[in-house]
Amino acid sequence: MDHVHSTTSERKKGQHLTFEERVIIQTRLKDDWSVNRIAEEIGCASNTIRNEIRRGTVSLYNDNVQRYKAKVGQQTYENNRRNCCRHYDLLEKSDFVAYVETNFWENGWSLDACVGRARVEGLFTREQMVCTKTLYRYVQLGLLEIKNIDLPEKLKRRARKSRSRQNKRVLGRSIEDRPKEIENREEFGHWECDLVIGSKTRDEQALLTMAERKSREYWMIPIPDKHPESVMTALETIRGKYSEHFSEVFRTITTDNGSEFASLTDLEQLADTLIYFAHPYTSCEKGTVERHNGLIRRFIPKGKRIDDYPLERIVQIELWCNSLPRKILGYRTPDEVFEAELDRIYGFCAA
Repeated sequence: MDHVHSTTSERKKGQHLTFEERVIIQTRLKDDWSVNRIAEEIGCASNTIRNEIRRGTVSLYNDNVQRYKAKVGQQTYENNRRNCCRHYDLLEKSDFVAYVETNFWENGWSLDACVGRARVEGLFTREQMVCTKTLYRYVQLGLLEIKNIDLPEKLKRRARKSRSRQNKRVLGRSIEDRPKEIENREEFGHWECDLVIGSKTRDEQALLTMAERKSREYWMIPIPDKHPESVMTALETIRGKYSEHFSEVFRTITTDNGSEFASLTDLEQLADTLIYFAHPYTSCEKGTVERHNGLIRRFIPKGKRIDDYPLERIVQIELWCNSLPRKILGYRTPDEVFEAELDRIYGFCAA
């Protein structure tokens, strides 16, 4: 630039005006410089100069003269900066925050589940609540009784790199043959199942876990061991419970290629239920049940024997999973959706 006092090369984008620069503005205005010329000398946008002149202009001589004063502009700037900060409405919305903390600690709900359920049930108006993102920011800032270490999903370890292994046998019909419309989860009756064990002992008690893809209903069925006969006995008990409606409640079952499911295809001879097997070492193809298995690991850590937990405790864990409001279900619980589907099936059949 041609101006001796130009600071264009020294100024950073977004940098605030200094008192010295306000003195330059006052001086140049006395010399009848244009706003654009002043902005060019200081090295900022012309709108910055216009805004500064508006903030620092005072009335003189019985309001007959309007003149910019650098000291007034600086004082206005300092007052604005004193009040310029991020404001948290934590205190104003303390009732909602207390509701969140209560359900987080007592019911094990996620922060998003607390927000969504309160909104669905109309417990608070929108003005009385903060959003999920704000709640997580409060946790990060330490403004709540909830800390980052209390959020199970936030501090998970990184997943290991996958290894390609092709040597495991496929026990039956591949998941590739499963109808594509099952993927959209709009039809009820499509299940995934897995086995949860405590230690590696084969004859130790295990949990047969099942999850319905649409409602996210999750069952934990204790079985005496990992043998295929124990799995089939548990399924036979379920089949007896639903009797003639079993094939409507259980249209398909998708599982992995573990040896404990070697006899599962025998179920097709007893009902219209179709059995599908995921690809070897690809647990993501039955992600619903795997995700729920991760939830119960909060209560039954890996390495702990299943038979160390009484049946009442297992029922409590299952009840907690099925009473947890889910965003994907419109903040309804899996039990609510599942019961609605059963009412539809039984009502239709009765008609």
